[in-house]
Amino acid sequence: MKAMILAAGRGERMRPLTDHTPKPLLPVGGKPLIVWHLEKLAAAGIHEVVINHAHLGEQIEQTLGDGARWGLRITYSAEPPGALETAGGIAQALPLLGEQPFLVVNGDVYCDLDFSAFLRSTVDMAKNREADPAPPNPATGAHLLFVANPEHHRSGDFSLAGNRVIPALADGPTYTYAGIGVYSPALFADVPPGQAMKLRPLLDAAIAAGTLSASLHTGRWVDVGTPQRLAELDQELSKP
Repeated sequence: MKAMILAAGRGERMRPLTDHTPKPLLPVGGKPLIVWHLEKLAAAGIHEVVINHAHLGEQIEQTLGDGARWGLRITYSAEPPGALETAGGIAQALPLLGEQPFLVVNGDVYCDLDFSAFLRSTVDMAKNREADPAPPNPATGAHLLFVANPEHHRSGDFSLAGNRVIPALADGPTYTYAGIGVYSPALFADVPPGQAMKLRPLLDAAIAAGTLSASLHTGRWVDVGTPQRLAELDQELSKP
């Protein structure tokens, strides 16, 4: 399976740190944030990685190169100034990702997830479709990773009925999308290349079609969206 790391965002909330450094290259625990992902992907046996970029993208290419130092082959999907949003960026990169489902990881999160276990759960769900007369189908939609709602996003994004993703319940538990998921290329089939588009409308359509599922991660996860959260994560990961 191939993986894509989303690294095209401007990082407005991280300014002035991101005025001269793209957010995925900001250091935490002695190395760029994005390198934590690269190491985990390599450890999980994923060797082909696509990285999109826009703001200061040349720095990302210069820093990471072809990925050989991690046993990876990195290719890049350059986007215009302002970037293409998540769905637009993924659609733009589809020629590099191929026709099979692929893993997507937000470049501005930190997670102690075992990617191998997450991918196995996705495969197992696809194999066990006969156990449910109308199961979610990661082969045509997506299988996402959810986490408990952080303090800065207490309302969450979605709810779960078993492994099936449903709209957020007003009177039930909700969860936050962790920025990690396995996606089918079919989900982006109607997104014109080069057009900016957010991901949420596609996820809502997949919910309606019954093709969106999720697993819940109970380990460490951080949305590195502010200088304070970056500093706290750096202190945590720098401890001996």
